[in-house]
Amino acid sequence: MAIDPHFLVGLPPRITRHVVSRRDTVLYALGVGAGSDPETRDDLDFVYEERLVALPTMAVVLAYPGFWQREPLYGIGWKALLQAEQSITLHAPLPVEGEVRGELIIESVVDKGVDKGALLTSRRDIFDEASGALLASARQVSILRHDGGCGNAGNPPASRTAEPMPQGKPDKIKALTTRPEQALIYRLSGDLNPLHVDPAIAAEAGFSRPILAGLCVYGVVGKALLSLFCSNDPGRLRQLDCRFTSPVYPGEDMELQAWRMGPGRVRFRLWVSGRDVMALNNGHLEYEEA
Repeated sequence: MAIDPHFLVGLPPRITRHVVSRRDTVLYALGVGAGSDPETRDDLDFVYEERLVALPTMAVVLAYPGFWQREPLYGIGWKALLQAEQSITLHAPLPVEGEVRGELIIESVVDKGVDKGALLTSRRDIFDEASGALLASARQVSILRHDGGCGNAGNPPASRTAEPMPQGKPDKIKALTTRPEQALIYRLSGDLNPLHVDPAIAAEAGFSRPILAGLCVYGVVGKALLSLFCSNDPGRLRQLDCRFTSPVYPGEDMELQAWRMGPGRVRFRLWVSGRDVMALNNGHLEYEEA
């Protein structure tokens, strides 16, 4: 049975409250590879409780309602779901501890056809529960591969990932790596999709083995961009968008390519080195110049 896009877009905001501890902040940073290079101390502030700061990409797991697409209420064929795009906008520095509130809405469903699936866009606004201040907005586009033919609902927001990528040599190139057990660590921050841990579920989805969560790869890249362009100062990052184009398997090496497009603006993409495939494309970073 096809999903009902008007029902999904018409749902009230889904509220999630999350008490964040310093341990949660450190665990997220470890899940996206902080501390993996023993030759540098650049990541110490993200993993050492004495002077702890939160990575900006931690917004994707704050007040996260879990793998909500799996719940019968939504009627989604969740085993065939893949993430297509991710965006975060930072309105204030993220806390390393405290209570936050997430308000999730489904903004739109775009039907691509019976054989092509549908695109579902959701947005989660994250608030500091004590002050009411808006901390961040996280927007996600998912491909529902088995839910095409459902019809359209809502208005999909404009996406910066549609802008063409620059030509020519990148201004910055950075080698990145992932660990064999990284998917198992990252899922402890709340992304419990079995696709990232269960070989049987991965096989059903068409993969040879469990893949890294797209948001884990997003966090690895976000941490690298923070180092390259923001001197590891989380308060300078304003927005980070990307399109997911190919999965990454735990343990693979990658290459980040980035182009400066003007003051406080960068385009980027990510290659999986061993397979020569593009994992992220049409990336867009906005940050505050020092």
